[in-house]
Amino acid sequence: MWTRWLASNPTPRVKAALMIQPTSLLSPPPRILPSRPACLRPNVTMSTDLDQSTHLNEIFKQKGILRTQVRKALKFMDPSLRSQEDNAIQSIVLEAPWFKSSRSLCAYISCTSLREVDTSKLLTEILRNPAKDGCAQTGKKLYVPRVEDKNSHMRMLNISSMDDLIANSMNILEPAPEDHVGNVREDVMQANVPVDLFLLPGLAFDKSGRRLGRGGGYYDTFLRKYQELARERNWKDPLFVGLSYSLQIMDEGVIPVTLHDVLVDALVTPSGVIPISPSAIERMQN
Repeated sequence: MWTRWLASNPTPRVKAALMIQPTSLLSPPPRILPSRPACLRPNVTMSTDLDQSTHLNEIFKQKGILRTQVRKALKFMDPSLRSQEDNAIQSIVLEAPWFKSSRSLCAYISCTSLREVDTSKLLTEILRNPAKDGCAQTGKKLYVPRVEDKNSHMRMLNISSMDDLIANSMNILEPAPEDHVGNVREDVMQANVPVDLFLLPGLAFDKSGRRLGRGGGYYDTFLRKYQELARERNWKDPLFVGLSYSLQIMDEGVIPVTLHDVLVDALVTPSGVIPISPSAIERMQN
């Protein structure tokens, strides 16, 4: 269905024409002239910028249409099937060697109203044996998202209990900036230990690693910043793993992307794990 839709809505391409001034056969030998000042040079970037803007607008339009379609499909998903897939996905993660070996991870707090894959069972299991006194060797250290503003600014803060969560203005659970005794929670961007694993939500995914978010850019912005931090500190890249219902898996090429979209390394569906990147293939098959 998704493939037929894209075929009927092709992305327009605009070609920029370059004008070349012909040289007369009777003209004298060419002379080397000083280059013209920048203010007198033809402006060839305006057309390019316009082309890029048109292309981006078309991508955003396609994303909006796809989001509407997926949201509708999720709304009418059979509740018993949703429950079965939630349980299957969480069980697969909990039994996976790459999850069991992780010591520091980031995970989202699932929201029923957003119809995200449930993570309550995962979080409960992680927090059953949290890292003690900042030592990840004694358990798993968990960071969860906190939205700071409407400008795609999100942080990941450490929690040790579900009681550390409060409802925000959208009635979505997130960590309070300080714990119950007033201590500032550790921000993963200031942590001295690298994150092994990110468990990510999404509206749609495909088997090439493309992810369609909800349009706010919070996760793409945060994941890019964390990738930069890992490179600066010479840390091993964490695994970006998307959790997906069966109906959220699209045919390859259906999800439009820009240069700012971050790909996932692997997917977990009710049918099993789909490693995508070379890193995921190596780490998930060992």
